[in-house]
Amino acid sequence: MVDQQNHTAVINFILLGFQDLHDLNIPFFILLLMIYIMTISGNMLIVILVSISPLLNTPMYFFLCHLSLCDVLFTTNIVPNMLHVILKEGSSVSLAGCLTQLQIFECCGTAECYILTVMSYDRYLAICNPLRYFSIMGYKLCLGLVLLSWLLGFIFALVACVLIARLQFCKPKMIDHFFCDFLPVLELSCSDTLTVKIEAFIVLPFIVLFPFVFVIVTYVYIFFTILGISSTTGRQKTFSTCSSHLAVVCVFYGTLICIYLSPSDGHALNINKFISLLYTVVTPLFNPIIYSLRNQEIRKALNPYLKRCRR
Repeated sequence: MVDQQNHTAVINFILLGFQDLHDLNIPFFILLLMIYIMTISGNMLIVILVSISPLLNTPMYFFLCHLSLCDVLFTTNIVPNMLHVILKEGSSVSLAGCLTQLQIFECCGTAECYILTVMSYDRYLAICNPLRYFSIMGYKLCLGLVLLSWLLGFIFALVACVLIARLQFCKPKMIDHFFCDFLPVLELSCSDTLTVKIEAFIVLPFIVLFPFVFVIVTYVYIFFTILGISSTTGRQKTFSTCSSHLAVVCVFYGTLICIYLSPSDGHALNINKFISLLYTVVTPLFNPIIYSLRNQEIRKALNPYLKRCRR
């Protein structure tokens, strides 16, 4: 039996990061730094445009603004510290710092799931019930749905972090990851983690499965409605209003499903790190790119400001 002193000995963890980079540390650091700068710039551009442009004063862009804010918080919570880990080939983090990172990570990840779900409902109303769209999707409902998304994300993350904070850590304090993820932190505990696992098992369907099923159902209705449009031009125009959101949903849930389906032991750890890298770094960059390239309204809203800069 491990004595009580050993239980409380570990108050700091070592993030190992990417141990096999060797001479590629600097190029990898520069690549991730560039991606991070582009991610922050692209998402903040959307937030600013939605805030100041009358052309984007609609429910869809209100939700998109919060999706971009979510991506900014999400990637800022992970990437700066990850860059430090890469440069130093490992970095120490306190238990409090680790739990804070985990709290923000889970809060933003959960909120993004719900915001994407709300956006699918918005597209469903706009396409399948256009005559009642603005009467249903009023400002109060939009604000309430967004606040509920953030609140649920905060509560679910807080419950998990409080349960983890009550655990005792006495195993080797190395985390073979580039940030404090849920499972790697849980594996370091030498106390009973059954309660935390049960909480995760109960909560996870409400965060991932049910929203994902809801998105699928709404898009089934959307596709049948689009197929019912007689003209090809009308079908293309209608589909273009939801294609950007559908592309973001596919990227987001695709990487999320890969993370939770991939094994977490042995040589699969490197695969898990790579998938986590896509989820935490690349996906937040895709969102503004997809919406900027595929969305005419955003390009129209941006054009006047670009013309002013050229003068």
